[in-house]
Amino acid sequence: MSVKIGDHIDLGAFPLLLAPMEDVSDPPFRFVCKQNGVDMMYTEFISSEGLIRDAAKSRQKLDIFEYERPIGIQIFGSEIDHMRMASEISSQAGPDLIDINYGCPVKNVACRGAGASLLQDIDKMVAMTKAVVEGTNLPVTVKTRLGWDDNTKNVYEVAERLQDVGIKALSIHGRTRAQMYKGQADWTMIRDVKKNPRVKIPIFGNGDVDSVEKAAAWRQEYEVDGIMIGRAAIGYPWIFREIKHFFETGEHLAGPTIKERVDVCKTHLTKSIEWKGDKTGIFEMRRHYANYFKGIPNFKEYRMRLVSLPTLAEILEVLEEIEHQFDAELIFS
Repeated sequence: MSVKIGDHIDLGAFPLLLAPMEDVSDPPFRFVCKQNGVDMMYTEFISSEGLIRDAAKSRQKLDIFEYERPIGIQIFGSEIDHMRMASEISSQAGPDLIDINYGCPVKNVACRGAGASLLQDIDKMVAMTKAVVEGTNLPVTVKTRLGWDDNTKNVYEVAERLQDVGIKALSIHGRTRAQMYKGQADWTMIRDVKKNPRVKIPIFGNGDVDSVEKAAAWRQEYEVDGIMIGRAAIGYPWIFREIKHFFETGEHLAGPTIKERVDVCKTHLTKSIEWKGDKTGIFEMRRHYANYFKGIPNFKEYRMRLVSLPTLAEILEVLEEIEHQFDAELIFS
């Protein structure tokens, strides 16, 4: 059976989703993930205050492209009225859905009453969600965590009450806010939410899926409707095609060659420059090189060169040198 969000978004039998990640999930990164088979993606989270003030950085994050569909715009904020307005503004950008972030644990979000902070005030979370649902004609989904800390794991209540005010899917990161990204994600509570007979919407699991084996095992063990992958896709968008291939055939797909790594890195870089301009595009790409070439021996020297070069031509020259320096057929696990 296909997983559906609302009436019009059909994600197939067991979708793989790209988690929204600040400073990562921009259009250039989304492009290379889409090329490798991801089923649904989201923008970086966008501040409701920034959208209302018409801040350039927030507005730029609304950029979406036809080839990315289905895609959701993710918003966050602490004021109910402002979140409703943000949902109206975001809807005008033409996404397939609006997603609300109730999971971000970082201090400058959670300590200002947004993101995971709402897990401390479920009544406000419900009222905010209702306002967003009423502010758009698009399906609304939510991403959240198990709870604020070990003493307040309230995701069961969250799932039921948010479904009651109209959300169409729920993604759950298997950690509390207090855990941040430390320790192991606990998917048992995600499974319990999915098995709750009152919960009819799709439930997606998130947290620690970084291999084909884990994806396959957790699909069976935790009975979720799909898996959301975040950090494991950074510098390795091939994870989506590898998991899909395993689901379809039971066989492991060979990892990317050096040539594939270089080609995708070049594509990411080119798209980054196209979207952000030369200076910013080159600068912001610097965080990705180490991940694209993880496992290559003695890569530090190349990375130091890549992060210091100011022009596209010079960077492409080094990338070609990397390709020729190492066996083009060398595959990294």
